[in-house]
Amino acid sequence: MNNHIDPTSDRLFRHMAWANAQLFTIMQRLPDAVLHYSEPGNEWTVAMTLHHLVEAAMYLAKSLEGNAGVLTAPISLPPTRISELAALAKTCAGADARLHLAAHTPDGVVVRSNDFALNRARTTVLAQAIHHATEHRAQIAGALVANGVTALSLDDLDVWAFGDAEGLGA
Repeated sequence: MNNHIDPTSDRLFRHMAWANAQLFTIMQRLPDAVLHYSEPGNEWTVAMTLHHLVEAAMYLAKSLEGNAGVLTAPISLPPTRISELAALAKTCAGADARLHLAAHTPDGVVVRSNDFALNRARTTVLAQAIHHATEHRAQIAGALVANGVTALSLDDLDVWAFGDAEGLGA
């Protein structure tokens, strides 16, 4: 494996992991009821979206490691209580770290899976992992705002805020 990752990819994966961690930190301060919120026109609740965000990250990481297929430790159900988010956050952090590590491998290897048609270049899967997490953080923020909860501001999770958090400035 090539142990080099370009600075842009490195920053993108560090931002994704940081933003996901911030999401869980903020969510853990909210009441259980928010897990049942959804956006108008979207049947997925906040709990379902959090569950999917983490399970998909685990699946993509496993696929990039050449172990696609059935997850060894799938998350069986979306959380029903805020207290369950600490474990989900830990699982997410592990998947994010594995995705970041997978970005160190050169492109050109096609990822294959028997149970899901994921025949793509590594860079495509890596880009999807980042975009997927961003999309679902936005859906969660939208569901909260649609229900009058403004605790999660996407501006607090963007790359500018990440730069400030790292001390690198915006």
